[in-house]
This record gives sequence, structure tokens and C-alpha cells, in this order.
Amino acid sequence: MDISPDRELGDFLRSRRARIQPEEVGLPGHGRRRVPGLRREEVAQLAGVSVDYYIRLEQGRGLSVSDAVLDAIGRVLRLDDTEQEYLRTVARPAARRKAAAVSAPQKVRPGLRLLLDSIDKVPAFILGRRMDVLAWNALGDAVVGFSQMPPGERNMPRQVFLNPQAREVYPDWPAVAAETVAYLRLDAGSHPHDRQLATLVGELSLGSEDFRRLWADHLVKEKTAGAKRMRHPVVGELTMPYETLTVSGEPDQMLVVYTPEPGSQTEERLRLLASWAATPAV
Repeated sequence: MDISPDRELGDFLRSRRARIQPEEVGLPGHGRRRVPGLRREEVAQLAGVSVDYYIRLEQGRGLSVSDAVLDAIGRVLRLDDTEQEYLRTVARPAARRKAAAVSAPQKVRPGLRLLLDSIDKVPAFILGRRMDVLAWNALGDAVVGFSQMPPGERNMPRQVFLNPQAREVYPDWPAVAAETVAYLRLDAGSHPHDRQLATLVGELSLGSEDFRRLWADHLVKEKTAGAKRMRHPVVGELTMPYETLTVSGEPDQMLVVYTPEPGSQTEERLRLLASWAATPAV
């Protein structure tokens, strides 16, 4: 699966101009159009750059592009803040971090593991690069079952797209799938030379038609906060808001904490699950 920087920039820009209709930006929409959305020359006109300049940019042909130009293109394409930052990242190969082709395994600091263990009333875990699951607390394990997964499968995209039970586990599977791909795409833009990421994307593409379709949409999204519904085989359905915190000193690690509403059915079910998980097998 190709996630090279030059191709990613062009694919992202094409996907974004395809979703803008000419009438939305004051251009006539009648007449025959060979491409959906805006033409390249229309984006160039509206952004105030030459057509040749924009074409070279979309082709990834080594331009040194300013913030002003990228901001202008972002306004035309109606990018949100995350998409605008992603555009800056993929438009500037020289400014991106040159990650090793094969990165060393990520490690969780001992202090972070102690912090996880001290969070005993709600599920929590740490995600690393490529959404690999690096560590978890007891209740997080009881909810998701990380310790039962082979080490190579402790990865959220793999669980969402390659686990046959995923649609049963996540009642809102389409939304979970789209969010997962959007964050993985953001990671890919920041680490374009990561062979392990390319391998993961290739495996997911071969194993899931849904992943291929969502990956081709070029959606990008930060993983910050939200809510997720899950079906647990012991306690039933859980509705859990979550918060995601970047780990200080480890920009590629995130602490994810599920935060059920106080007094909710989910909070009660988590208490039962914690008790069940703590009961030794006879």
C-alpha cells in the first residue's frame, strides 16, 4: 500500500476538492465536468495562485510552499483545523520527522504503568504509534481483553477491521471504523517513512474492503474525546465517553481513559465487571 509523501499530498488535495461543489464557492455549476467537485484551475483561481503552481503542488513536485498559500488553499477546500495541520505536514517533506524505516518497539515508562495501575475505577490504556496498545489497567483489560490477544494483534485498527467479532462488539461499528481510519491516516502523514505502518495498511487493505474504502476517503481526525458503545459478553452493553491525553515527553503515546457518567447503568456494570475480573477462578 503506497503511503509515500508525494502521493499522499496529491490524493488528499484531490479528495478534498472533489467534495466542494462549484455553486458552494460562487462558481457556475452547469456544463459538462469530467471530475467531481472543483477543477484544479478553479482551486488555483480561488486561492490566488497560478494554475501551474497548484498543479505542481498537487503533484508533489518539491515546492517550498508558504503558510499563506496553504491557508488560502485550506479556505477554498473548507478544511477544518486538523485537516489544515495535516496539509502543512504532508506538503513539507523536509520539515517532517525522518522516522527510521523500522522503528524500535515503543516502551512505556515505569511511572506511567504505576499511574495506569492507580486508575482502578475506570478502564484506561496507552496507545502508541499505529494505534498499538502498549499498556492497560485491570479494568481496561476486563473490558477489551488486551491480555487475551496475541502481542502482534494488540492494535486497534486490526481489532476493528480484522476481528470477526468487531461488529458485534461495537454496535456503532461504522462510526468506530471511520474514526479509527481517520486517526491512522493522521499518523501516516506524520510518519511517512514507517515501513511497519505501510505493512499494517497493506494488511488491513487486503483483509477488509471497508478499510480500503475508508482509507481512500483521506479523512483525518485527532483522537481527543468522544463516546463509544461496546457489548461485553459478561455485563452487556456499555456506553462510555472517553478522554485522550498526550503523554508528556512521549508525543507518540496517548493515555485513553473511559469516563462513564456517574450513577449511570454503565458505571454500575463496570463495578460488576471489576468484581467479576477480581474473583479468582475456581
